[in-house]
Amino acid sequence: MGVYTGIKSFTKQWYIDLVYIIIGSLIMAAGYVFFVVPYKIVPGGIYGIAIILHHTFGLPTGTTGLVLNIPLVIWGIKELGPKFGWKTILGMTLTSVAIDVLTYFWGDKPLVIENEMILSSLFGGILIGGGLGLIFRSRATSGGSDIVAQIINKHSGISMGQLLILLDVVVVIAGTLIFADIKLALYAVITIYATGKVIDSITVGLNYKKGAFIISEKYKEIGEKIKRSLNRGATIFHGEGMFKGNQKEIIFTAVSRRELVALQYYVKEIDPEAFVTIIDVRDVRGEGFKSFEEDYL
Repeated sequence: MGVYTGIKSFTKQWYIDLVYIIIGSLIMAAGYVFFVVPYKIVPGGIYGIAIILHHTFGLPTGTTGLVLNIPLVIWGIKELGPKFGWKTILGMTLTSVAIDVLTYFWGDKPLVIENEMILSSLFGGILIGGGLGLIFRSRATSGGSDIVAQIINKHSGISMGQLLILLDVVVVIAGTLIFADIKLALYAVITIYATGKVIDSITVGLNYKKGAFIISEKYKEIGEKIKRSLNRGATIFHGEGMFKGNQKEIIFTAVSRRELVALQYYVKEIDPEAFVTIIDVRDVRGEGFKSFEEDYL
């Protein structure tokens, strides 16, 4: 939810968050209007329910989503406290209004692509994920199932991730049964997957790094080589081997994918017997990498 973050009104960051919410809401609405709603794709959440009601009773998708969200926000404030903030309320309102406005001007099927359902579900997920990612960067959400998941989590202890997946699955199954078409569930899975991937790309970034754990008796030489030749820092951990109980020194460093090849070469050159583990690192902050300030720009 849009928790309190201590950002004062009308500051630079306040305006940046506002722009993220406005643009994100419009992009998200476009994803629903052009690619998802017309073809009965039900990608879970409140708008998934709104899509079912739209095609069953002719109700406007955006307004229905907003009406469903309002009691959830009230319930969330009662159960979890007034921590949703103006940004979450603004985001869910703008998205709902934009969905109905775009539908009004562009019609129920602005893009006639019934025969390209995979493309429709994929690009719908990309746009919805892009919009949600921008909203999340403002430290807000679009409301809906997030609120329900937090409330259930509070009383049951079930993880948020499991609850969100469960809620989406329930909505997808409901749409499949009502529309009597199993293929729609498969398209919905594509949309949900694409949405999640794009959200990750926007909130965490595409600039993947590599983390390296290096165990070697020549750890000092390797550490100096990392510092001099790669201009990277490193941290030394003190460990103990499981089999012999002997003390070991472990170097940890973060490098770019380009630097990884050089790092492996340097380690092999200094100590061919070194034990090296490479892991993917989604986000690195600090000296030599992206600063914390860049999160909000």
